[in-house]
Formats: sequence, C-alpha cells, structure tokens
Amino acid sequence: MSTRRTTDRTLRALQYVALALFVVFLGFPLLFLVTAAFKTQQELQSPDPQLLPSQWNLDNFVGAIERAGLGQAALNSLVVALATTVIVVAVALPAAYALARFQTRLRGLATGWILLSQVFPFILIIIPLFLMLRPIGLNDTLAGLVVVYVVWSLPFALWMLRGYVAAIPGELEEAGAVDGASRLRVLRSIIMPLLGPGLVATSLFAFIGSWNEFFFALVLIKDEALQTLPQRLALFVGSEGQVALGQLAAGSLLACIPSLVFFAIIQRRLTSGLLSGAVKG
Repeated sequence: MSTRRTTDRTLRALQYVALALFVVFLGFPLLFLVTAAFKTQQELQSPDPQLLPSQWNLDNFVGAIERAGLGQAALNSLVVALATTVIVVAVALPAAYALARFQTRLRGLATGWILLSQVFPFILIIIPLFLMLRPIGLNDTLAGLVVVYVVWSLPFALWMLRGYVAAIPGELEEAGAVDGASRLRVLRSIIMPLLGPGLVATSLFAFIGSWNEFFFALVLIKDEALQTLPQRLALFVGSEGQVALGQLAAGSLLACIPSLVFFAIIQRRLTSGLLSGAVKG
C-alpha cells in the first residue's frame, strides 16, 4: 500500500514538472515579446542581453503607432475578422447539421471534398481567387479579403461543427418530436443550446485565423489605407533584412490585445458550455 502510494506521488510530481516545463516553454516567447517591447535599442543590440529592461519606457509603442499607422490597420483587421466570423458561423451551422444528420449520397462526396481541401497549399488557391475577384471589382478591397477568408476558414469550421452536432444524441430530437415540437422548435430549443460550445470554438477559430492571416492580405491588398495589421507590422522588417526589433515587439504586443480580449469574452461561455454538456450527458 505504501509502495503504491509512493509511486502515485512520484507520477503526480512528474506530471506537475512536465506541465510546468510546458507552460514555461509556451510562456517564454510572450515574456521575451513583453520585455523587448520596453527595452531601448541599445539594450536590444547589447552583446550581453538581459531578460528585463533597465528602465521600462514606452518609446517603442509610440514609435510603432506613429510609424506604421497601427490604428487604421487594427480597425481594418477587426472589420475583416468580425465579418469573416459571422459569415463562417452562419454558413457552417446549417451545413454541419445537414452533414451530421441527413443520410444522402452527397454526404460522402462533401465530406471527402472538405478533407481534401485541407491539404491544398495557400499558393494553389490564391491565384484562382485573385482571378475571380478582379472581374467583380472585389480585388484590393476588404470585402474581397473577407470572401477569401470565408473560403479559407469554412471547410475546417464546417468539419469542427459537424463533430459537435454528431455528438448530440439523436434521441433528444426524437423526444422533442414525440412531444409535438416542430423541427424548427427542436433546433431552436434543444440543438442550439447544446451547440453553444461548438459555436464559440468555431467563432474563436475563424476570428483568430482571420486576425493573424498575412499571406492572402499581402497578395490581395495593395492600398495602404486598407492594409491589415500583419501587413503593417511587416514594415518593421526592412528591405535589407534589418529589423526594428523594439517597435516590432511593441506592435506585435498591441496586435495580441484584441485576440486576448475576444478569447477572454468567450472563454467563460466555452467553459460553462462544456461543463453544462458534461452534466447533461
């Protein structure tokens, strides 16, 4: 009994050590980003670098905002990310329900196409999308960028939501139908509340993916007034490879804030939804 207890404690200690190492590994880039944003250029170029700055100053933040115009770029990214999130969820929800519940011949073809689309490299789809957007006047516009992000995000979002719908027992819908509820009433009163965590997770994926995306925006957006935040941050990397590290760190730190705020807002809903589903299951 004593040997077993000792073994359990040892395993638990090893688990805590592994978890601590993992947290440190994930947290170090963020710690480096935060400290670099407050360091002077001399400290960043010092041959004997220190983890913490000698004085915490905001010069890099001021320089980043004035040089790159991050305010307008952040607004463009926010508009694109929110529009993409709303459209992706609105399209993926009914499509995922149909894939999970309706037994048709198209189901296998659609599922195969969704999985196949995930292996396509970006460069393969950007050329046809560029040629399709130009005739309809959406090239070099935020609306065109939203279209591209929806096309890019929809397959994975659809597959993600399909899994959540499939996890809901069909007996719940049958019980609602037996009680006289219409299909629309069943969807609204039974399915939608249980799909809360899935909708939150899908929204988070679509928002963060669109917010951080750089390659599509670089190809499609040429007007400086319409550039997104990742495009503006790229200005801190000079054409000769010289990086304004302090301003880049400050700009990147500012760019993280909306994603963290969005995650903080929906994280409670995601957690409560998962716990609610566990209790009901």
